[in-house]
Amino acid sequence: MALIGYHASHEQFAPDHLLRLAVLARDAGFGALSASDHFHPWSEAQGQSGHAWTWLGAVMAQAALPTGVVTCPFGRYHPAVIAQAAATLCVLFPERFWLAVGSGEALNEHITGRAWPSKPRRNAMLRESVEIMRALWRGEEVSHRGAVTVERARLYSLPASPPPVFCAALTEATARWAGGWADGLVTVSGERAAMRARIEAFRDAAGSARPVYVQVKLAYADPQAGDEAARALAHAQWRTNLLDSADAAELAMPADFEARAAGVTLADMDRAVRISSDLGRHAAWLAEDLRMGVDALFLHNVGVNQQAFIEAFGGTVLGQLAQ
Repeated sequence: MALIGYHASHEQFAPDHLLRLAVLARDAGFGALSASDHFHPWSEAQGQSGHAWTWLGAVMAQAALPTGVVTCPFGRYHPAVIAQAAATLCVLFPERFWLAVGSGEALNEHITGRAWPSKPRRNAMLRESVEIMRALWRGEEVSHRGAVTVERARLYSLPASPPPVFCAALTEATARWAGGWADGLVTVSGERAAMRARIEAFRDAAGSARPVYVQVKLAYADPQAGDEAARALAHAQWRTNLLDSADAAELAMPADFEARAAGVTLADMDRAVRISSDLGRHAAWLAEDLRMGVDALFLHNVGVNQQAFIEAFGGTVLGQLAQ
């Protein structure tokens, strides 16, 4: 049976609040957690940027659920440091942590002052970072000079088994490329044909055994408030995320995203977010996701009404999907 998880958005909510929400989600019946990893939020309206790795240790101790994070292992980080952090979580919480890696956005990675690399260069850095981390998890001493540099690094606190490394892919081309090396795929909801194309591209390259996770972007409001209330919640928090992924990766600050999203209307939000105040409609959308053979869905309600969303979906939607 597929997992239904709660997505913790660090760019939107303070880390202490997110910790309480994760425990609430567990109590409501969500079976897993995922988290974003941001230095800057997408907009001033979101206005948060808690350190995801600090939070992961706390939430995995309190909520005791399978948990993963989507991160860029180079840029403001170094793959040896990410390998160390992931190994420590795997020692503390065996078989519960997974890591999803992507090629990053300037929004988070430009802070070191280095020139922001092109997408092909970032892909090379990502691929090398994964191989560096895997070698470190095997207990090897690693020296490497390429797109990424490592000098005589070795991890001593090693888990019995390393975390699976998923690739975060927003395009069909990236998903196909990831099929050659990733342990699984993490992608996002959206237009159904595009979702299916990404999943099929990954499976064409990786085979059918490797898992596919989908981060579902949705907006929910109380049925008495109606769909327009849900749409307004989405617009207030998530309109800066309707930009083309290639363009978005180049913007450096929240103000840049806000300027580019100035013309995004309420009606535009339906392109990227599943908007409805009808829990049955949300359940039907998610059931269709599961029929695509997805292994886990991580639900990201993009509005600020997190507790209402968790309670409503826990009380109704999760039960419908389990039938």
